[in-house]
Amino acid sequence: MQIIHALQDWWQHQTWLEIIGVITGLLCVYLAARNNIWNWPVAIVSVGIYIFIFMDARLYADMGLQVYFLVMNIYGWYFWSRKPAVEVKTPVVMITSQQAILSVLVIAVITPVLGFLLIKFAPILHYTPASYPYIDSFCTACSVVAQVFMARKVLQNWLIWIFVDTIYVGVYIFKHLDLTAGMYAIYVGIALMGYIDWKKDYRKQLA
Repeated sequence: MQIIHALQDWWQHQTWLEIIGVITGLLCVYLAARNNIWNWPVAIVSVGIYIFIFMDARLYADMGLQVYFLVMNIYGWYFWSRKPAVEVKTPVVMITSQQAILSVLVIAVITPVLGFLLIKFAPILHYTPASYPYIDSFCTACSVVAQVFMARKVLQNWLIWIFVDTIYVGVYIFKHLDLTAGMYAIYVGIALMGYIDWKKDYRKQLA
């Protein structure tokens, strides 16, 4: 009975905003893993909700990341729609060595700069201090790169998501965003599925 009461108490502390955000978040990642173009409009709804959730949790880099996701989701929807008439889907591509090097440099630059800005300017803008500014900034930088690769249908985007989503699980547990932490744990599994499925599609293209 104590377990039941504990679960009831936990459920009462969850917000409908986060519940809807989790449902749409899981759906959009699942659709992306299945190489389905409808992941983009669903993702637009999800990131719009999480702008407010992360602002309330003082995860300001994540909040800004959702704005970036909003723009990239619109771009991804457009890019995936621009396929030749003879093709059913926009083809999956492999990462190039130039893209890999550039990605590492982008992450290495964004992480310390954004972390510093979060610490420096949050009080000036009358926000409460940012939580985990450098971890938040590192995950944001990785997510920026991964989202670009997803929009361009680069296979290795899923490997980046597996890595960064694992870190996010811990961050959200500490911020008491339990449903969101659970969602990101599921994201890890979906990202693995996405990598496997996209790799199969890539091999079919070669054949």
